[in-house]
Amino acid sequence: MAEIKLSPWAVFKEYLIITIGLLTYVLGWAVFLIPNNLVGGGVSGIGAILYYATGFPMGYTYFAVNFILLAISLKVLGGGFGFKTVYAIIFASVMLNILPPLIPESITQELAVSNGKLLCTIIGGAMNGLGIGLTMSQGGSTGGTDIIALMVTKFRNVSPGKVILLIDVIIILSSMIFPSYDSAGELIPIAEKLATSVYGLILITVSGYAVDLYLSGSKQSVQVFIISRKYEEIADMIAKNMKRGVTLLSAKGWYTKNESYVLMVMTRKTDLNILLKYVKMIDPDAFLSVSTVMGVFGLGFDTIKLKTKNPDKIMEKTDGKLTKN
Repeated sequence: MAEIKLSPWAVFKEYLIITIGLLTYVLGWAVFLIPNNLVGGGVSGIGAILYYATGFPMGYTYFAVNFILLAISLKVLGGGFGFKTVYAIIFASVMLNILPPLIPESITQELAVSNGKLLCTIIGGAMNGLGIGLTMSQGGSTGGTDIIALMVTKFRNVSPGKVILLIDVIIILSSMIFPSYDSAGELIPIAEKLATSVYGLILITVSGYAVDLYLSGSKQSVQVFIISRKYEEIADMIAKNMKRGVTLLSAKGWYTKNESYVLMVMTRKTDLNILLKYVKMIDPDAFLSVSTVMGVFGLGFDTIKLKTKNPDKIMEKTDGKLTKN
């Protein structure tokens, strides 16, 4: 089956939403975080640390680090990163250089500096999370620690969320090592840098919660039942374009007494909007049922983790007694 081609209007809407999300992400940094010398996680956090220490623009660091990570990921993971990710990285890199100098100091002073670092941490983190959520909802990605997590989880049985959180914490705490200067060129004392690290931990917590809130639980999975006369085309599309498994179930309509088939698909909530768009393109009259599931274990989803490191010592309960398997 040929790859599904979106209409020009559909593509435009996707990139428009991604652009709005990226602008929201960058504005969170430009208005609330940078004026307060705050540090976050990910590649933008690395860029902020270097910017406060040397004055080197964040956008260049953001682009360079992401470019290196993309090059490595293509070797380790294959060509799984689409043009949307490349677009998001380039656009965010450019905006991180352009927007901060364009915002008048009176605006940042009134909205950010005068309201205190804690409030700016919360607002900036929420804007970052919302921007990332908007980008992810359209199949895009800001790269960074997401790419590192994918590479680590390919070889290690560990949650991607834990990898991202660990990396973000390391980046934030590393800001204690490097010197930081405020907008007036004065060296920030160590006590204030310690407080900044605490604000950074609050920032990544708020940002992560905002992403999950926007995506209605990005780490959750959904079970989708699809009833359509064009079930073969839809199944081929899901398998080829979304790289998800499809189960074909025999069914019979009781009212029409006609034999038919039902497609059952398990996917992440972050991919649900993309799935619905593809189904609507193939068959606008398709009937769909979507339900949230408590857990999905297997290839492409979560891994069943054993309590013991030695599989030979797994105990199973039979007839009320525990025996070695």
